[in-house]
Amino acid sequence: QGQLQESGGGSVQAGGSLRLSCTGSEKNYNFMGWFREAPGKRREAVAAIRLSGTTTYYSDSVKGRFTISQDNDKLSVNLQMDNLKPDDTAMYYCAAAYGSHPWEENQPRIINYWGQGTQVTVSA
Repeated sequence: QGQLQESGGGSVQAGGSLRLSCTGSEKNYNFMGWFREAPGKRREAVAAIRLSGTTTYYSDSVKGRFTISQDNDKLSVNLQMDNLKPDDTAMYYCAAAYGSHPWEENQPRIINYWGQGTQVTVSA
């Protein structure tokens, strides 16, 4: 229960775009989104969306460049990443939670479910 399956990611030059997708299997959590972790840095919130709703969250570092959306037919969210920068290089983890607090408070320890992660590499 609660398993998250990610797809997408890869390598791109600065200014390019990538798209991440995540499909869940648990129907009881209310928020899905992404965290990322760069080498030597702590895991940080990136974006989240309320399932079957319109509430979204973006970190200041990605606001205006990343867009999170959901597929209403299934438990799936997408992260469109545009104008990528080398600082966006990290392992991106899909996450699901019953509340929005993990993203708002940048607290990965209170996430309920994690995906295995997908690498995003942006070269200068």
